[in-house]
Amino acid sequence: MASSYATARQKENDHRPNIIIILADDLGYSDLGCYGGEIQTPNLDKLAESGVRFNHFYNTSRSCPTRASLMTGLYQHQAGIGRMTFDNNLPGYRGTLSRNAVTIAEVLKQSGYATSMVGKWHIAETPLRKDQRDWLNHQVFHDTFSDLSNYPVNRGFDKHYGVIYGVVDYFDPFSLVEGEVAVDSVPKGYYMTQALSDRAVEDINQYAKGNRPFMMYLAYTAPHWPLMALPEDIDKYKDVYQVGWEKIRNDRYERQKKMNLFPGNSDFLSDRQFKDSWESNPNKEWDARAMAVHAAMVDRMDRGIGQVIAALKKNGMLDNTLILFMSDNGASNEMCEDYSPGENDRPDMTRDGRPIVYPRNKEVLPGPETTYASIGARWANVANTPFRFWKAKSYEGGICTPMIAYWPKGIKKNVGGITQAYGHVMDIMATCIDLAGATYPKTYKGHTIIPMEGKSLVPIFTKGKREGHDYYGFEHFNERAFISNDGWKIVRTTNGDKWELYNLTNDRSEKNNLSETYPDRVKSMVVQYEAWAKRCLVEPSPK
Repeated sequence: MASSYATARQKENDHRPNIIIILADDLGYSDLGCYGGEIQTPNLDKLAESGVRFNHFYNTSRSCPTRASLMTGLYQHQAGIGRMTFDNNLPGYRGTLSRNAVTIAEVLKQSGYATSMVGKWHIAETPLRKDQRDWLNHQVFHDTFSDLSNYPVNRGFDKHYGVIYGVVDYFDPFSLVEGEVAVDSVPKGYYMTQALSDRAVEDINQYAKGNRPFMMYLAYTAPHWPLMALPEDIDKYKDVYQVGWEKIRNDRYERQKKMNLFPGNSDFLSDRQFKDSWESNPNKEWDARAMAVHAAMVDRMDRGIGQVIAALKKNGMLDNTLILFMSDNGASNEMCEDYSPGENDRPDMTRDGRPIVYPRNKEVLPGPETTYASIGARWANVANTPFRFWKAKSYEGGICTPMIAYWPKGIKKNVGGITQAYGHVMDIMATCIDLAGATYPKTYKGHTIIPMEGKSLVPIFTKGKREGHDYYGFEHFNERAFISNDGWKIVRTTNGDKWELYNLTNDRSEKNNLSETYPDRVKSMVVQYEAWAKRCLVEPSPK
């Protein structure tokens, strides 16, 4: 009864929608059922059935740059994080959010919204300490993980429960904080994904007692490596991936074709990037287990999102809540087994002194807290079906994210369908401002603010289309791309000396390089790229 009364007060006093932005971490393009995957994601699939899916939605190819762009409505370099959370002493690569940028939380808070964050921040500079290894292993304690002024609660969020760093042990996460306070221990049976879902539900129940709309940023760490999942979740998938890479990838593609994921493209599966067969794989058991753990991590996240949906429904808030779900980049080809344990954010022992194995020779199975493993390039190629490549690349497998928008009260066009409208994570800020009736500031706390780059997605929800961007620019560790509004795309890799050209309208997976057929188009687009790069603080020059 109390929650019904609170909801009535909210409707009486403020009709603006609640906003929940959900970000997955290293999720593959086809991992969700509604994008062709075999992983059980009924809750996200249901959001897609009653919402709208995007097939041309872009991120910036890696975790921290994407989060910077999403939070500020700018290109990541303008926001100060063109690479990672280390200061490279260049304006676009300072490793923490610029004070010439504002966050969604800072803008919406001024407009009367309650703001909360649950999950991974990863957009504050995280300099290394002399005792970094002992700190990572929970053998010493420090009460701050970064400059406190760069914590979420000092960038517009009323509260935050989650991690500051990028990579964490799911059973005992490093850099866990409650607001500004470091959490020095977790209870027995703790699992990060579940804890984040539980906290999101707590926040929703609390907001239901008030009379203000809220904005929540729910940033999961799943399914980013290390591959760690609950045994009962892994067991659901223990046999699924024993059929191998080719079979899973082909099955995903067939489902994508049946759902007409890319209208106008009848043959859009890129060539598999590896010639070795599953039959000749000497590590079948290990590799099948690795993908099973990845699936288990996605499955647990989906169930947590189901809890969030149930809490909204219970409190009478579901119809007027915009839920946006996406990934920060494509699935990762990284072999974290090859990294040096005890450095940056990678521990080499658990809190109770058990050694952590980085299985370079696949000598122990992934899943428990005592091993740091990843799915590797072959499964990443599967997870990103139908695209080529993966995280940190500027091909579609790196920069194109599944994106679901759900808002029963507000989405009026293409409900349950797929939109071919282009979008970018920088558009989330403009969308929130549009719905909140907020004003993007020219100055904030004495700092001149860079004009917003993003554009609202609301017209796509209400009219089925919008006037989009003239172009999108991409750069990360010198992986570069430029997409024009007519679907043409140029790409140049870190080691490449030539730009490639693709027509995404009829070649969705970049199978046919047309640079030699249309050299003049390449030249003109390179000029546009260079102008964008100069304007948006991108270095080094592509010349």
